[in-house]
Amino acid sequence: MVELFGRSLTRRQIGERAGMLSQFAGVRLMTLGDGVERGIRMLEFRTGTGLRFTVLVDRALDIADCEYRGQSIGWHSPTGFRHPALHEYEGENGLAWARSFSGLMVTCGLDHILGPQETPADSYNYPGKKSIKHSLHGRIGTIPARLTGYGESWNGEHCVLWAEGIVQQSAVFGEDLHLLRRIEADLGGNEIRIRDRVVNHGFRRTPHMYFYHINIGHPVLDEGSRYLAPIEDVAWAAHDGEAYRQQEIGYRVAPAPQAGFREQVWQHRLAANAAGEQPVALVNDRIGLGLMVVTRQDQLPCLYQWQNFQPGEYVLGIEPSTHHVLGDLAARERGEMIWLEHGEERRYQATFKVLDGSAEIVAAEGLITGIARQPSEDFPPPSGLFPHLEGRS
Repeated sequence: MVELFGRSLTRRQIGERAGMLSQFAGVRLMTLGDGVERGIRMLEFRTGTGLRFTVLVDRALDIADCEYRGQSIGWHSPTGFRHPALHEYEGENGLAWARSFSGLMVTCGLDHILGPQETPADSYNYPGKKSIKHSLHGRIGTIPARLTGYGESWNGEHCVLWAEGIVQQSAVFGEDLHLLRRIEADLGGNEIRIRDRVVNHGFRRTPHMYFYHINIGHPVLDEGSRYLAPIEDVAWAAHDGEAYRQQEIGYRVAPAPQAGFREQVWQHRLAANAAGEQPVALVNDRIGLGLMVVTRQDQLPCLYQWQNFQPGEYVLGIEPSTHHVLGDLAARERGEMIWLEHGEERRYQATFKVLDGSAEIVAAEGLITGIARQPSEDFPPPSGLFPHLEGRS
């Protein structure tokens, strides 16, 4: 049975009430037609509950728009959703990635994350390539996907809206990593499920790093919005200094947009529930709306929190990661880099759950605090502790 419009309906009953499911739900492929977005293929998902989101086929199958009953959840930056031909990944000393940075979810990796950095290229066995210069957050988020399928699938009385594709990050004398992505949402549901596989398609030992840059905007983000996470320790803060403390903005409660705000980034160490899950949420009690992101500790053991409260760029980021914020070189030195041989893969999953109303917000907060209670102070001092990441080859 499917819960729609206050009723439980069978597949037959749904069919009796509309000539096509697209009357109130489904997945459709569109092409954007103007400005920097011209030519981008986009999939629009509608679940029938008021949850609508779009997937950019030509930007790694990342999620662009996301809204619930007309209220926006995803963030739009000033850049727009740029056509692949306009991406400037290697410009501006590695920071031109920010000229294509927008949307609810941006994938980072596949062989590098975090800031610009130069790393050894000896694993690729090419004398002319001693090192690799990486730009901000890696290449994958600006690469178009090959769309392998999308649509609606019924299994008995249950219907799943879905899309699948392959994103290839490949070079001669370099990496040949493939991201195989599946996105799902249930008809009548209020959650988005991401299921990813990263496979070394090449024949050289290749480094792998990965994280989801999940960006929540207004009105979920607003003055008084609360950040909820099962935080055991605050390991690091990019802004640990007097100049930042003078902003008087901690990690727990968001302010209104702040002129002259300098971005703040934290790394939290989270506890997990018995199933190994780590839920994190941003909630707005005033409007009764929130978003909870659930990932797995064994897949994405590190979590960053990004605060950019500048006017016109107002956003909070939830960023589950494979690696500490220490970066690529530190991961190699500490024996924490993930190395993939030919045919080896890593799997990742993330679930985005819309929290509709005060009861769901209270339930989510209870779920999170039942795992661990986050620090009560707004600006907890960073411990500087980065536990060794196990299970790396």
